[in-house]
Amino acid sequence: MLSLEEGKLLVTLARRTIESYLETGKKPPVPKVVAKLREKCGVFVTLTKRGELRGCIGHPLPALPLIGAVMDSAVSSAVHDPRFPAVTQNELPDIQVEISVLTPPEVINVKDPCEYPKHVEVGKHGLIVECSGYAGLLLPQVPVDCGWDVEEFLSNTCMKAGLMPDCWLRGDTCISRFSAQIFAEKVPGGQIREVPLLKRKSKG
Repeated sequence: MLSLEEGKLLVTLARRTIESYLETGKKPPVPKVVAKLREKCGVFVTLTKRGELRGCIGHPLPALPLIGAVMDSAVSSAVHDPRFPAVTQNELPDIQVEISVLTPPEVINVKDPCEYPKHVEVGKHGLIVECSGYAGLLLPQVPVDCGWDVEEFLSNTCMKAGLMPDCWLRGDTCISRFSAQIFAEKVPGGQIREVPLLKRKSKG
């Protein structure tokens, strides 16, 4: 678990990294940080503009030091998310930055796929679905914001992978869960707080 101060540092760094990259085409130097922020960890950086998604990319697995993964994900979310055009400097004052620091994914082992909903908690878990060479991930905040129940969450993660919504009922589908600690700006460039998932405003 990260402290609020560590979370604030990461969100501030993500914004500064985007600002530097849009201005110079380069990321700023990696700052010196406490050992905890140099440990390998999965992370996603989410950008929103006036409440709408503007970019979200990250590293689901703990393959990079957290500080480097945040900087890399910040740039990718701003300019490399294929769903959106690259963020411009003029947009930055309207964009809020959110960081999700992930626990390592754990495979959910069940005898019958119908048991998956018993092992997934909306407001706590994110999901990764893998099947037939396809993979999709949804962060824990997504079903909360969308007002989904567990089965809707499973189905939408399948669709995120490019699979049929009922693919989670197939015996050859692998489903993993993870949790996240979330830090976000209250307003663009403003105060940073830790976000309790179950207290997020639902859109569903």
